[in-house]
Amino acid sequence: MIYQSVGKRIFDLVAALIAGIFFFPFIVIGYLLVRLSSPGPGFFVQERLGYKGRMFRVYKLRTMQVRPDREITQTTNADPEVFFVGKVLRRLKIDELPQIFNVIKGDMSIVGPRPGLPRMASEMPAWAKARLEVRPGLTGLAQVNGNIALSWEERWKYDVKYIAELSLVNDLCIIMRTMLVIFAGESRFRKAP
Repeated sequence: MIYQSVGKRIFDLVAALIAGIFFFPFIVIGYLLVRLSSPGPGFFVQERLGYKGRMFRVYKLRTMQVRPDREITQTTNADPEVFFVGKVLRRLKIDELPQIFNVIKGDMSIVGPRPGLPRMASEMPAWAKARLEVRPGLTGLAQVNGNIALSWEERWKYDVKYIAELSLVNDLCIIMRTMLVIFAGESRFRKAP
């Protein structure tokens, strides 16, 4: 309980500051590659559903062609609008690194349920809304068990399980497993809850 109420935020701040220093060159290089390979801004900013259902702006490196009329949907690397550099950034999760600044701001955590689109609030069943009781994370239990290969219901089950078992040890295990997922690919770790 102490970890959830105080320790997790301290852990997030320390980890995000260290990660921010270490990964800053990757963010800069990614930003430059995006700007050189595709017309448009280097960063993508979008409203997401956060802690207690509050909205916040999430930061990412842009990986898709700019098209204002595009319907907001779940995107995979197979989407033709994802340009080549974007595919590489997405595969290695470099596009998510700017969210370290969301963690420092307090919008996100290092580990937690991924932040959903605003419409998800009305689409989630009541039991799944428990995922809004913690800050959304850069990575989470669903992300190390298949992520996009899972159905939304399976992801929500992992999110609820994560909250029920929230601890520093579990967060550290998820961070280590995230490294494996980055190198081996999400689909290899698909496991239904």
